Amino acid sequence: MPKKIAAFGELLWDLLPNGKVLGGAPANFIYRINSFGDEGTLLSKVGDDKAGREARLALRNLGVSDENIQTDTEFPTGSVKIKIDADGNPDFNIITDVAYDHIEINTEMIDAFSEADCVCFGTLVQRYGISKNTLRELIHESPNVVKFLDINLRKKCYTAASIEDSLIMANILKTNDEELLITKELLGLEGETLKELALEVIEKYKLDIILCTLGSNGAFCLTNEEVFYYDSGYQISLGDTVGSGDAFSAGFVHYYMNGYAIDDSLRFGNAAGALVATTTGATSPISKQEILDFMIIPHNRNSVRFHQ
Repeated sequence: MPKKIAAFGELLWDLLPNGKVLGGAPANFIYRINSFGDEGTLLSKVGDDKAGREARLALRNLGVSDENIQTDTEFPTGSVKIKIDADGNPDFNIITDVAYDHIEINTEMIDAFSEADCVCFGTLVQRYGISKNTLRELIHESPNVVKFLDINLRKKCYTAASIEDSLIMANILKTNDEELLITKELLGLEGETLKELALEVIEKYKLDIILCTLGSNGAFCLTNEEVFYYDSGYQISLGDTVGSGDAFSAGFVHYYMNGYAIDDSLRFGNAAGALVATTTGATSPISKQEILDFMIIPHNRNSVRFHQ
């Protein structure tokens, strides 16, 4: 039976060098979740403007319902200007005080969250009080739901308090190596290696699982029972990395929530992220079967050694 997965946060336009593409980490995540066969619900807000109407249409064209997308008559639809460097890595200039900063609590959102098997959220949507407070109320109303934090630290869009509050709300953390080091600095953590930091965060914030992506070197997972898994990176022909982290998250959540082992979930998520990185933009169509086929093809892999 398909799992119900809800994501709360930003729906916006990615303004890429070659044109605009619908984006926002929660939107990208739910698009992938639906493509894997689960039932994804996006909770967000757009402006009462042309960009908002176009966003709703683009979302529906991706097979994602706009039923839980609110309309704001005061603030505009979100957007982010993205520059891609020579290595395919994006630099984000995120417009502030937009519609998704003002998501309001309502019965429909409470139902969507509390009835889900897993909910996903990040830090970007918590930079203003209204959306931040709405998220906390939704989490409070959903005590038995798995909470997946894709921390997504964007410059000038997070604080030590928003990171710590998010970790307290979460069961599973997805981060990358750079974000984990930022978290160390802001929260005064002491671990010297990424693995030590991951264990410290698990113990301090009572998490079940930490997932950490390592760019072209793959990803690792650590559980609250100190079981460590690592999946090496794929050597690929890079398009850009926009949306690859969201695909990783969706791949892991899809497998994990459907009862697969944690190491299998890590491998599927890692492959999903790598395959999306061969494309441009965050929502190029890639099926679950294409990912499974990609996983069985022999690849050159990038590995790192962890101190055990």
